[in-house]
Amino acid sequence: MKINESEPFENGANPKQEQLGKFTTDNQGEFLTTDQGLKINDDQNSLKTGERGATLLEDFILREKITHFDHERIPERIVHARGSGAHGVFELYQPMGKYTKAKFLNDTSIKTPVFVRFSTVAGFRGSTDVPRDVRGFAVKFYTQEGNYDLVGNNMPVFFIQDATKFPDLVHAVKPEPHNEIPQAASAHDTFWDFISLMPEAMHNVMWLMSDRAIPRSLRTMEGFGIHTFRFINAEGKSHFVKFHWKPKQGVLGLAWDEAQRIAGKDTDFHRRDLWEAIDEGHYPEWELGVQIVAQEDEHRYPFDLLDPTKLIPEEMVPVEIIGKMTLNRNPDNFFAETEQVAFHPGHLVPGIDFTNDPLLQGRLFSYTDTQISRLGGPNFHEIPINKSIPEVTNNQRDGMHRMQINKGKVAYNPNSLGGGCPFQAMIAEGGFSSFEERIDSNKIRRRSKSFFDHFSQPALFYNSMSADEKRHIQNAFAFELGKVKTVPIRQRMVNMLLEIDGELSKTVGDHLGLIPQKLPQPITGSIPADGDPEHYHSFKEKLPIDKAPSLSMAKKLPTDIRARRIAILTADGVNDKAFTEVKKELGDRGAMVAVIAPGHGFVTTQSGEKYPIDDSLLTAASVVFDAVYVPGGDSVEILSANADAVHFIAEAFKHCKPISTDGNGRLLLEKALPKSALKNKGVTTSGVLNDFVENIRLHRFWDREKDNGVPA
Repeated sequence: MKINESEPFENGANPKQEQLGKFTTDNQGEFLTTDQGLKINDDQNSLKTGERGATLLEDFILREKITHFDHERIPERIVHARGSGAHGVFELYQPMGKYTKAKFLNDTSIKTPVFVRFSTVAGFRGSTDVPRDVRGFAVKFYTQEGNYDLVGNNMPVFFIQDATKFPDLVHAVKPEPHNEIPQAASAHDTFWDFISLMPEAMHNVMWLMSDRAIPRSLRTMEGFGIHTFRFINAEGKSHFVKFHWKPKQGVLGLAWDEAQRIAGKDTDFHRRDLWEAIDEGHYPEWELGVQIVAQEDEHRYPFDLLDPTKLIPEEMVPVEIIGKMTLNRNPDNFFAETEQVAFHPGHLVPGIDFTNDPLLQGRLFSYTDTQISRLGGPNFHEIPINKSIPEVTNNQRDGMHRMQINKGKVAYNPNSLGGGCPFQAMIAEGGFSSFEERIDSNKIRRRSKSFFDHFSQPALFYNSMSADEKRHIQNAFAFELGKVKTVPIRQRMVNMLLEIDGELSKTVGDHLGLIPQKLPQPITGSIPADGDPEHYHSFKEKLPIDKAPSLSMAKKLPTDIRARRIAILTADGVNDKAFTEVKKELGDRGAMVAVIAPGHGFVTTQSGEKYPIDDSLLTAASVVFDAVYVPGGDSVEILSANADAVHFIAEAFKHCKPISTDGNGRLLLEKALPKSALKNKGVTTSGVLNDFVENIRLHRFWDREKDNGVPA
């Protein structure tokens, strides 16, 4: 479509001047088409049975777009390429027969095997573990009724409402195609260009700019199923359900400066942390929780349950804890297991079913399609990590990498030559039956108006944060948008933030030298070429709550220090009692203690005892530890004369970590830090171990970020 700059744009803005900035595309002035040259009228919505109906297999535009996207790169995953995995078990606390007939959710005597894969989204397989990014949280349950995959993220909402926009989202956030820069980062023009024109993404973007996007460990992340699913009980009654994984280790994040330094110090930080914790017997645990909504209550909320950019606040529907997952075994072979594991939200068992969430509906096609390309054909289910416990008995044959050797000449159904086998299973025999839902609608490309409240929940999220968390979100937006070179894109984002919170918009705008302005209506995202603008006006729904404390990480601290990484910084001449007692006591409380010294080998105490050193200041860094302890002794003089040791302390303090000393260990802190730093409540010099342990449990002392006097 040619743009006449002298005429006003349909929605009140000239896209060339005000929305798009400088054109950088080969397709300037052209219509959007399919791969067959067919002009597309609506690239925003998949074809559905009514505004809130199921997505139709007939939608050739959706299938062509996603098929092309799924096969763009091989062999690594298009998204979630960098992952870490572990084996474990799931144990049920209480039978859920009232809601679901799934056997693994009704028999408390069964320990269901699981395999979990954690991942980043945007980066390639060789990228860093700690970018600012959404994390994948996918769980494969090997149940007696077949495999069930709960394929989610560490954030409960997603960027888009309709699967047809997924290729666009990923193309925008991936390295820019002309120079493949930057890697595993959203801080660049194409991502924010897309987001600034897609207001539905703002809720997920708020989570992305929070500390949830830079988790301290894979072990300290919450997990979410994102979509609203269905539980079906033995009587065929349906309830809506959302899934939550609650880590027993607490929900903890990194400081942004720390995350950037870790990316250089240890690219495998999260992967190493998970592996070593399991290897040393510090098995991470998550409790599985569900939010259940009765079928008849589907429309009682001021948001749509089918909208994947919305969550149900726990203050409105509490999370019921129903079981526990423990990861207790590392993979034997990374490629064979972690890399070849194939998840799919369509891997179901009786008692769990879908809703008409249009993002979920598209995922049901995409996952199988991409596995065929990535794993070499339709037999990826025969790879050991993907095999179900029940024997596979069907009439599928041949294909690349076929392992099963089927006997006989019958490969069809119905048949008499094979005795009718394999038989269809009746529902009472465990046969899967889809939930019967009446569909009586027009075939359309359109979204329900109930999907167009784009700002109430982002505002709720921001209002629920602590003052420190709000500051981190403000700084994250300022950093990300500061990397954007196109000023109109920055302006659109600052304007978008004004719809969420005035203080947030002004603070980010001040960093960027911009003044927030009221957004035009309707906003570009989700509007087909000749759609009715009135249908696409965004609005704010009045929520029954102003804050949801459940959304704040500050409310999710652990109760102990198990598997926390503590550095004991020392040198020859260390006080025997201070060194050995603290090392033992922290270990007895479940912490992962490492002795750090100027060089490798052994450290000799004042009495002449020798203890092995775990790492040296040549290779270790404070950023990979949660806290630092400095025992007293002649060792302190050696450390005080070592620039790396001084930096170690200063950097740990800058990143708001607990620091403790014993005896004359205080002298090292006095050299590394300003005098005021020793009065910080996260710094203890009394040698009282319980105070140090409590500070470790509290994780960080974010008020230090306001002090610019730390030279780290």
